[in-house]
Amino acid sequence: MSFLRLFARNKGAVIGLVILGTVVAIAAAAPLLYPEDPWRSVGRPLLPPFENLRFPLGTDMLGRDIAAGIAHGARVSLLIGLVSTSVAVLIGVGLGAVAGFLGGRLDDLLMRFTEFFQTIPAFAMAILLVAIFTPSIASIILAIAVVSWPPVARLVRGEFLTLRSREFVQAAVVIGQSGPRIMFSQILPNAMSPIIVAGSLMVATAILTESSLSFLGLGDRNMMSWGFMIGAARTMLRDAWWMSVFPGLAILLTVLAINLVGEGLNDAMNPHLRGRRA
Repeated sequence: MSFLRLFARNKGAVIGLVILGTVVAIAAAAPLLYPEDPWRSVGRPLLPPFENLRFPLGTDMLGRDIAAGIAHGARVSLLIGLVSTSVAVLIGVGLGAVAGFLGGRLDDLLMRFTEFFQTIPAFAMAILLVAIFTPSIASIILAIAVVSWPPVARLVRGEFLTLRSREFVQAAVVIGQSGPRIMFSQILPNAMSPIIVAGSLMVATAILTESSLSFLGLGDRNMMSWGFMIGAARTMLRDAWWMSVFPGLAILLTVLAINLVGEGLNDAMNPHLRGRRA
């Protein structure tokens, strides 16, 4: 059974893909839908939702359009989620591949290094790193990547330990292929399925981490984000519920969609599950 058919059989994954596609489309079209600066006051302050078609989700205490903030915030959340996850995966794959393929003392050293990072609470380290380097898109991406790579490294190491004794690897050694070539042309392609699944789920975690940092005031002040919108509205929960509810729903739906897609990818790329369903 093909990958697409297996993925489509997971109804939750299909629903998640539709939601995620909608979020991506809104993020891509944000400059066209809302060409004005989302930080700009454009209407009456604290306008409730659905009372003015120009501001369907209402306005905040400064008259800023909530819908515009959500649309532009989607760009920030997806950018940080994808870039930080990509950096974390690159670091994790590199260290995990070397540790799993070479083994020995180098493996022990790299795993102790990985465990050191895992002993520190991830969110606390992210806060510390962002505070040290001053809040910005670059520092947030760096902080999230630094706290996210250890699980990937351990996953890749385990896959390499399993695959390095397979026949196709032994055949590559016999014909004289170099170690790096065997690692990245023979073993890594066969270990990509769990890496892709783990990476997709890490994007959701990265979005949550960025939202939490922005909620605490450690986001990039030059870019609108969902976490900042919720943080700015925490003193207005009784008077203007929509200021925090709509950005919160955006985070909830995006994270849920990514997790559903990740589960669908796991179902479709798991060879044992594929064989059982075929």
